[in-house]
Amino acid sequence: MATTRRSFHDHLNAFCKDTGAYLQGAPDGPLSGLTFAAKDILDIAGYVTGGGNPDWKETHPAADKTAWTVQTLVDAGATMAGKTITDELTRGIFGENAHYGTPTNPRAPGRVPGGSSSGSASAVAGGLVDFALGSDTGGSVRVPSSFCGLYGLRPTHGRIPLDGILLQAPSYDTIGWFANDSETFARVGSVLLQSQIPEARPQSLIIAEDAFELADPEVVDVLKPKVDLVSSLFGETRRERLSPGGLIEWSGQQQILQGREAWETARDWLDRVNPRLSFEVGNRYGLAQLTTEEEVAAARKVRGEILKRMNEVFAGGPVICLPTTVSPAPPTGQRLSERASLRARNSALTSVAGTTGAPQINLPLAELGGLPVGLSLIGSPGADELLIALARRIEILNG
Repeated sequence: MATTRRSFHDHLNAFCKDTGAYLQGAPDGPLSGLTFAAKDILDIAGYVTGGGNPDWKETHPAADKTAWTVQTLVDAGATMAGKTITDELTRGIFGENAHYGTPTNPRAPGRVPGGSSSGSASAVAGGLVDFALGSDTGGSVRVPSSFCGLYGLRPTHGRIPLDGILLQAPSYDTIGWFANDSETFARVGSVLLQSQIPEARPQSLIIAEDAFELADPEVVDVLKPKVDLVSSLFGETRRERLSPGGLIEWSGQQQILQGREAWETARDWLDRVNPRLSFEVGNRYGLAQLTTEEEVAAARKVRGEILKRMNEVFAGGPVICLPTTVSPAPPTGQRLSERASLRARNSALTSVAGTTGAPQINLPLAELGGLPVGLSLIGSPGADELLIALARRIEILNG
C-alpha cells in the first residue's frame, strides 16, 4: 500500500514534486535494504500516473493497482522512495521537460541527463537511491545510462511484463533499470527477470564497424581500450558491418513505425483534450499523424529485411559491441536544430536492439573530457542474463 513519501531532499530535481507515493519494502527479501525510484509512467495504487505532462495527470484517474515491476521489487524487500520525472509521454531522449524542468546530470553538470528516463538516471547517479526503474522504447534507458555513467539494460522485448505502465509504442516498449555498480544491477536483475544470473560463458564478439563510424572520433578513441578489454573475454572477435545500407536507414523505419504506434496509442486523448505539449513533442505527434499507409508498408518491409539480416548475425549466439551514444551528453538548453543530427545518429545506434527486440546493456567504462560515455553489448533475444554476467566480469577487469 502506498503512503506519503518520507522527508526527502531532492537537490537534483529528479523526483516528481506533485506526488508523494512511497512504498515500504517487505521486511525480508533479496533486495532488503535497497531503495529505488520509479519513472512516472508506472502505476502506483491510489496515485495518478503523471507521464511527464500536467494535462495527462489532470485527465486520468488514480491507478487501482500497482505496476507488476514495482510490486515485485517491493515484495523482494526494496523500498520505493518516489516517482521520477520523465520526458512528456516518454517522447524524448535528452531529458528536458518543458513543464517540470530538467533533472540534473550529477556526472556532467550543465548537461542533459538523457531521456526519457531522466529523473531515474539522475537519482541513481546522484546517490539518492540505489537503483531506479525506467522504460526504453527508442533508447530511454540506454541513452541516460551513457550520459550519466550508469549500468542500464533494455531487456529482451516482452521479457518483463508491461502491466501497469503508460504505453508509448507497445511493439517497442520495455522496462529497464539503472544502477551504479554491476553487483546491485545483477541483484535487481535476478528479481525482475525471475532467474539467477549465471557465470558468463561468452563465445564470440562482433565489433559493429558501422556503429562505431557513427560516433564522434574522440568517442571511438576513448572506447578503443575498453573494446580491447571486452574482447579479451571472448574466444573469437571479428569486425562486421551490421547494415549493408547503413544504420541511419535502419533507424528510419523504426521512427516511422514507432511514431505511428505512439500516435495510435495517444490519439484519442490528444484529440479530446488538446493538451499542452512542448513544441518538440507536439511536432513528433503531428508528423506521425501525417504518415501514410504506403510509408508504413515500406517501413515494415525494411524491418522484415533487418530482422532477416540480424537473424543471420545472431546465429551461433555472438555478442555485438557498439557505442551506446555517439557523444557525451550535450549541454542543456541547446537549440532544437542543433540536436537534429545528434538525435538521428543516436537513434541509429539504438535502433538495432529496438527493431530486433534484443537485449542491450550499457557499460559505464569510459570518459571523454571528464564526461561519461558508454559502451554497449547486445545479445540475441533472451540473452539478458548473459549480458548482466558479462557486465560483472568486465567491471572487475576494468578495476
